[in-house]
Parts: sequence; structure tokens; C-alpha cells
Amino acid sequence: MKRFVRELQFLLKASRPGFYLTALWFYLLPAGGVFVFDSWRFWLGAVYVTLPLGLLIYGWNDIVDYETDRLNPRKGTFLFGAKATPAQLRRLPLAIALVQAPFLAAFLWLEGWRVLPWAAALILATAIYNGPRGGLKGRPPFELLNQIGYVLVFVLASWLAGVPQLPWSTFVFGALFAMHSHLFGQIMDVVPDRAAGRRTTAVVLGIVLSKLLLVGFLVVEAALVGWYSADLAMAAFLAAAAAWFLADATLLWRERLYETAQMRLFLLGWNAVALASMPLVWWSGALTRIVR
Repeated sequence: MKRFVRELQFLLKASRPGFYLTALWFYLLPAGGVFVFDSWRFWLGAVYVTLPLGLLIYGWNDIVDYETDRLNPRKGTFLFGAKATPAQLRRLPLAIALVQAPFLAAFLWLEGWRVLPWAAALILATAIYNGPRGGLKGRPPFELLNQIGYVLVFVLASWLAGVPQLPWSTFVFGALFAMHSHLFGQIMDVVPDRAAGRRTTAVVLGIVLSKLLLVGFLVVEAALVGWYSADLAMAAFLAAAAAWFLADATLLWRERLYETAQMRLFLLGWNAVALASMPLVWWSGALTRIVR
């Protein structure tokens, strides 16, 4: 029984519960302004983008990141992911497949054959990132561009909610958001990545330049949602985040590393913002349309 509980804990950690609210925030965007909360189809997708999707994306990453994760002080937690043993990693591919199968079968039944290229794109993006000889994760800046695959959540959400696909500006915003989030994770992991010999955008640019690149992402995101969707509240939040990271890069931490407690606080803070903003983002529905 204890072994079973430990295995469940490992699988849960591998799926990165600290990122569930981000995935749900993305998933809710296409349904903005439309009451979908009485639809079991919608809730089926909402469940999928938490543990099942997280286990596919991040669990696969753990399989090929054993050496780096051993050196990473923020691993081994429910927020930042598992620190697995070799035996656990050997069992992980089967667990990933078993968790995916019923959901993909249900989506195929509900949405027909168009689910197959969607699933293929999801698996391909994950496979390319975690491919042989380091995949794209060791080839900056392509490891950032690979995060564009996260907008597949938008596509699935629109199908299951029965609403139109989001406008191009929101897809671009989502892609940039996924890339800046990944870059921030790289900034936190600069030391273990260097120690493991991994080349990431943050390792190549260094901490300060990476933070300035992060600022650039946030500024473009703010401009997109402010101009094309007229979501001034979202634009203001993104602009404030850009100002914070600019101060971080030039006045506050600069090249100094974040402590583990600070990293935990950052992620908890973002989760609080994501949870609090979900009702507002859904109610406004601003990101579901282009006004200019």
C-alpha cells in the first residue's frame, strides 16, 4: 500500500500541479462570455488539461532530464515536479500512455477524426522537444519556439465548448505567453542547466539579458491584448509585470539567483493571480474577439 501511495505521489508530482491553473486559464479563454459550466464535455477537457496533459508534457521531460533534475534544488515538489528514481522513470512511459488513452478515445468519439491530427501535433511537439541528443531543449532559441504547441489547448477547448476558435491575436498572445513562461523557468534553472552541460536560451544569454528578453515578450503581449482585444485590464497587468522584470534585471536581483523560497513564492503568486482572474477573463470575453 505504501508503495502504491508513493507511486501516485510521484505521478502527481511529475504532472506539475503547480502549472494546473495556468493550463486551466488557457483552457477557459475560448469560452469567454459563454456559459459552458453545465456541459460535461467542457469539464472532461478541463480535467484533461491538468494531470493527464501535464503528465504527458512534463513526465516525458522528466524521463530525459534525470541528470539535470538531480542537480535542481526546486525539484521533488508538487509545485515544480518530481525528482525521480531510475526505476520510476522506467515505469513512467506506460503510466503516461494509460492515462492518455481514455481521454483521447473520448475526444475521438466526441469530435471525430479531427482529433487525430490534434493529438499527433501534441505528441510530435513533445517528442521533438525531448528528442535524441537533447532534442530542441538543447538548441536555443528553438526550445522557446517549441512552446507554441501550448496553443493546442485553445483548439481543444473551442471544440469541447462548442465555440468558435479564438482570433489570431489571441493565438499569438498565447504562444508568446507560453514562451515567456518557459524562459522564466530557464532563468530559475540556469545553475543546474549549466552544471549538466545543457544549452538553453537563458544559459546562452545570461540572466540579465534573459530577463530583458522576458520584458520584451511581456510588452508585445500587452500591446496585442490592449490594441486588438481592448482588454485594458490584462494589458495593464502585463505592462506592470514587464516593469517589474525590468526593475529586477537592472536594480533588484540583476544577475543574482533567486532562492528556492523566492521561486516558490513567484509560482504561488502567479497561481493566485490566475485563479482570481479566471472569472474576470471569462466574464469579459475580451480575448475571444478582435475589436480593431
